[in-house]
Amino acid sequence: MKKKLLTMLLATTMVFGLVACGGNKANDDKNSGKSGKSDKYELALVTDMGSIDDKSFNQGAWEGVVQYAEENDIAHQYYKPVEQSDEAYKDAIALAVKGGAKTVVCPGYLFEVPVFEMQTQYPDVKFIIIDGAPHEDKEGAQPDIKENTLSIFYAEQQAGYLAGYAAVKDGYKNLGFMGGVAVPAVKRYGYGFVKGAEDAANELGLKDGEVTVRYTYVNGFAATPEINTQASSWYKDGAELIFAAAGGAGNSVMKAAETAKAQVIGVDVDQAAESKTVISSAMKNLKKSVYDALGTIYDNKFEGGQSITLDASKEGVELPMASSKWSNFKQADYDAIYAKLAANEIEIPTDATTDDATGLTKACKLTKVKLTVE
Repeated sequence: MKKKLLTMLLATTMVFGLVACGGNKANDDKNSGKSGKSDKYELALVTDMGSIDDKSFNQGAWEGVVQYAEENDIAHQYYKPVEQSDEAYKDAIALAVKGGAKTVVCPGYLFEVPVFEMQTQYPDVKFIIIDGAPHEDKEGAQPDIKENTLSIFYAEQQAGYLAGYAAVKDGYKNLGFMGGVAVPAVKRYGYGFVKGAEDAANELGLKDGEVTVRYTYVNGFAATPEINTQASSWYKDGAELIFAAAGGAGNSVMKAAETAKAQVIGVDVDQAAESKTVISSAMKNLKKSVYDALGTIYDNKFEGGQSITLDASKEGVELPMASSKWSNFKQADYDAIYAKLAANEIEIPTDATTDDATGLTKACKLTKVKLTVE
């Protein structure tokens, strides 16, 4: 009990410290329609282990909150837990509710257990959980989504497919995939990337084994010298482009690419501003999906109690063609392949198809792509 109380006090100190320092964009007049008029924040986002300016998952979701709040004159706030733990996440959610939150956005699978508990504790609060579904804290627990909660997933395999397809169509033949951790979403990115490369190679009439893909998980989402060293080694061995589906760890890959004068594909959001080496990004349309979900709440059309998967047919995934630096892969090429994905004409393996990347050779019927799993 003492430990929990201390955690709550620390969380309170951190959040009000952010407010006092002006570090929270929700408190700026231009970013919060009711800033200075109320000390209650109706819309809230709780970050996972990142921050709202992480150029990745948290930022994409937060931008959706900010856009909706600004357009509709709604006070909004974000809360950053003091540590990565279920208790800290629950404390941050409780703090948001105490601060007036009627809707709480929780980006990431790390919120599955906390939201499972808090959706019952606060039945009058709406929860939007991204890339996760609430469940009990026990092995094999099935999703339990209450009517006040909406669970949103994405077809990462389609975003990965677009990245792999575009890379090979653009002329790249020596590719790499570095995933953060072998969780379902990251697996789907990787599996789609390999399948997209294979299909593009087939369309181009390349020889068997002419495209190579090195594939690994770096066991984390934070930038480290070790990841930089590994990426540097891949580039030195001939990799032209690495798809870094690893959150902040992608910055280590970008630094290696800068030295090697090679390329990177970013993930989740448009990471073009992170490095000149980012040729494109396999995106989840986080901003749009959060914005749209908030709209259903205020339009009294909220579809709680379920999980939805946003794919190309719902504009849930994409490549940011306006900022991409492809030489040969044109907008018309993108539009054509995107239409096929939206029409569900392309079958892509997922974590439900094969649990391990070593099974991709069979699942993707690889011939043009030589896959090496490390």
